Amino acid sequence: MLRELKTFLAVAQEGTFAAAGQKIGLTQAAVSAQIQRLEEHLGSELFDRSGRNAKLNAQGLQTLLQAQELLRLFDEMSGGRRAPGAPGRVVLGSIASSQTTVLPGVLERFHAQHPEVQVRIVPGVSFNLLNQVDAGELDLAIMIRPAFALQADLRWTPLSQESYWLLAPAALPADLGWQALLATQPFIRYERSSFGGRLVDRFLRQAGIAVQERVEIDELGAMAQMVARGLGVALVPRVFGQAQWPDGVRALALGAQGFFREIGLLQRTSRMPHPAVAELAHLVVQAHTGATDVG
Repeated sequence: MLRELKTFLAVAQEGTFAAAGQKIGLTQAAVSAQIQRLEEHLGSELFDRSGRNAKLNAQGLQTLLQAQELLRLFDEMSGGRRAPGAPGRVVLGSIASSQTTVLPGVLERFHAQHPEVQVRIVPGVSFNLLNQVDAGELDLAIMIRPAFALQADLRWTPLSQESYWLLAPAALPADLGWQALLATQPFIRYERSSFGGRLVDRFLRQAGIAVQERVEIDELGAMAQMVARGLGVALVPRVFGQAQWPDGVRALALGAQGFFREIGLLQRTSRMPHPAVAELAHLVVQAHTGATDVG
């Protein structure tokens, strides 16, 4: 219920479900669903629903104080598990593409410096990783930057910008441009509920192109292999650290209409990180930029 409690606090602070959703990166429907789950769990309504604003009722005011205290205690417990200098565990969330390109080298350097610290890698799409960092379930996460503003207690460190390309089977005529390929060939869609997939969806709408969808998936390597096997064309980002496209694939730049996704590192700012967490964050940034100081 920690996530629902955080959403409840956001509604109480912002005054409406819509404003709370904008603050924490959820749709109004998702906020409403979380509040409903919380109310069902507690067995009572928390808001006066007679007006347009979300006004706390008497039970809601009492719950607000309790929720603030519970979340404060949870933060203390989370920080207290890792005394400075003590062996422990770092929990790092990561989108799939970073796991295969950046993390092996980062972890090699990290464990040379911190052999006693276990690193748990949690895979996921960016939306879920964002919520897990916010809930304190992850120490940090490598993810795609969302289109909405991040809340004040989350820190975003840019890592790389990955431009999108159109991948087409190499067997198709070489004189076909990306517009013609998208309009005439089956389309392998980057899963539209993901942050990266939403960028593709927006690009297609702005370009006025209606595609013939064949597959929808959230794994970039699999998308490229499907293109190589002739299943269709796909709009995918050129992943940082990726050496080359697979055999059997022709990659076309999008020219002036090109777009990109921003990859970054997300952390909470509500408490000082354990030194091992700070060092892992430093190595992730260094792997992308070559910088020696991440601030």
